[in-house]
Amino acid sequence: MKSMERATWRIWTARTLIGLVFIANLTAAVPFVLHPGRYAPGFEMSGVPGDVFVRSLGILFLMWNAGYPPAIYAPYRQRTLLLVLIAMQIIGLLGESWMAFTLPAGHDALLRSGLRFILFDSTGLVFLVTAMLLTRKQVLEYNPRRSA
Repeated sequence: MKSMERATWRIWTARTLIGLVFIANLTAAVPFVLHPGRYAPGFEMSGVPGDVFVRSLGILFLMWNAGYPPAIYAPYRQRTLLLVLIAMQIIGLLGESWMAFTLPAGHDALLRSGLRFILFDSTGLVFLVTAMLLTRKQVLEYNPRRSA
């Protein structure tokens, strides 16, 4: 594979990885907003308070995803934004882990919800870090002398 082809492959792979995280986030956000009552029991909540809480999480998820489209479009130019997305994943993963592993006994539904978020954000973190590595400047630069 030639240098320019490799660079194109890396960019499209990075876009795909960032896009997968974006889509996965939306698959959590949209149902939380549209059908919060289905998810409230996973947070040991019900009724209006549960619906409002879960819908609020969905709205926050949507808000947190605002940076993904520009990062998908130009991951090689949006390095700072990609670092912010990675930082958000790390904060989420650390916070969810702390909450899940400090729960007192008897909160199985909360623990299961926490573990799902931990898995979700761990996978997203791996994808985003991989996208960041794939789009490093020195990787993408095309140098005809090196390709010979």
